Amino acid sequence: MALIYKITPESLWARAQTVGVFDGAPVDLADGFIHFSTADQVQETADKHFTGQTDLLLAAFEAEALGAALRWEPSRGGQLFPHLYAPLPTSAATWVKPIALGADGKHDFSELLA
Repeated sequence: MALIYKITPESLWARAQTVGVFDGAPVDLADGFIHFSTADQVQETADKHFTGQTDLLLAAFEAEALGAALRWEPSRGGQLFPHLYAPLPTSAATWVKPIALGADGKHDFSELLA
């Protein structure tokens, strides 16, 4: 079971839960797909796009369960990143947990990805 991860502001996830579907953050909507990261990519994603932000959640999903709408495409440095070309049912989340922010302003994934 390979897990992939979505970093999202708590407010966006809460809104999605009321309708049962996460359509994505503004960057996802602009790009036409929902951005995910693997466990090896999530820290770099947080550092690049979410530095210093509080009230973030990490949602985990089984990649295989998302079906053919999930594509692995090259991005930063040629790494393959998971992109979902479909709305994401919130019920598909394996788990959703808050991301701790360290005193250094970096997000701490050590316990979430252990």
